[in-house]
Amino acid sequence: MQIDLGKRSWQWIMLIFLAFIWGASFILMKKGLQSFTSMQVGAMRIFFSFVFFLPLIYRNVRKVNKSNLVSLLIVGFVGNSIPAFLFATAQTQIESSLAGILNSLTPIFTLLIGIILYANKVRWLSIAGLMLGLTGAAGLITSASSLSIDGSNSWYGVYAVIATICYGISINEIKFRLAALDGVAIASLGFLFPGPFAGIYLLTSDYSLAASTGDMYVNLLAVTGLAFFSSFIAIILMNLLIKFTTTLFAASVTYIIPIFAVFWGIMDGEGFLLIQAVWAIVILTGVYLVHIKGGFPFSKQRRPGNHSTHKAMTSSEQPAQKMIKVAKNTIN
Repeated sequence: MQIDLGKRSWQWIMLIFLAFIWGASFILMKKGLQSFTSMQVGAMRIFFSFVFFLPLIYRNVRKVNKSNLVSLLIVGFVGNSIPAFLFATAQTQIESSLAGILNSLTPIFTLLIGIILYANKVRWLSIAGLMLGLTGAAGLITSASSLSIDGSNSWYGVYAVIATICYGISINEIKFRLAALDGVAIASLGFLFPGPFAGIYLLTSDYSLAASTGDMYVNLLAVTGLAFFSSFIAIILMNLLIKFTTTLFAASVTYIIPIFAVFWGIMDGEGFLLIQAVWAIVILTGVYLVHIKGGFPFSKQRRPGNHSTHKAMTSSEQPAQKMIKVAKNTIN
């Protein structure tokens, strides 16, 4: 059977597969934390992603110059490194499904950071979506106390929220300051600078506690899969999907990721309350209001061969294209 992304059925399959990969990232992180510390898991995500991206880094490194160096540092450390450690820390106390839902706040904070730091224009409907999303996040965190791990602190969900704020800063930096680079170049060069530092940390880290768990290598494989599938493969597939569809269609993955995050959590024995589903819907409704731009999201199809897609991902101000940045910067 031949894959043909020119057909709508294959486009849907690709979209769902992307959501499946990104949704699974939270459960993979949870598995890694069963043997390793949150600092080690975060460093592994960054370093392994750096290794997988090395061929693309080599191809794009000559694009680094004085005009984009600071922005790439922001993307690398604020958009990639800090969230990796924050999400790992959050999941030492909260369930993976909750982390996956909170991750969907990224578009909300992308809008807010754009208004505050980048003087981005905004519509009243987007403001309503922002307020709705923040309300949903607060409700979700407070309702999670009965599902926190071993009665631990569900307010560790705030670490996940801070991580989405970092994503918002990175996405706006890409949108306003890195218009000359395509999506794959930004994704690969984003690991150029933090990757070696993460490697040095891992070389000097103590793994005696991890070795005592008995399943260290299985959990190491989970973190490796997290970096390979969620950071490397998924970004390449997203770029491929964008070439054959509209940006609105590809961006709709934002709404499907939490579904798979919850699915993986339930499969692993995590609880999930009806009230949490309600708050999750509130958050996703807020995300939709932030990005709605008239018409139904899947109303138009882009044919292959239109290379303007890459530039749209870095310079356009259309809401759906900002959501593409959300997905690409969410290496979870």
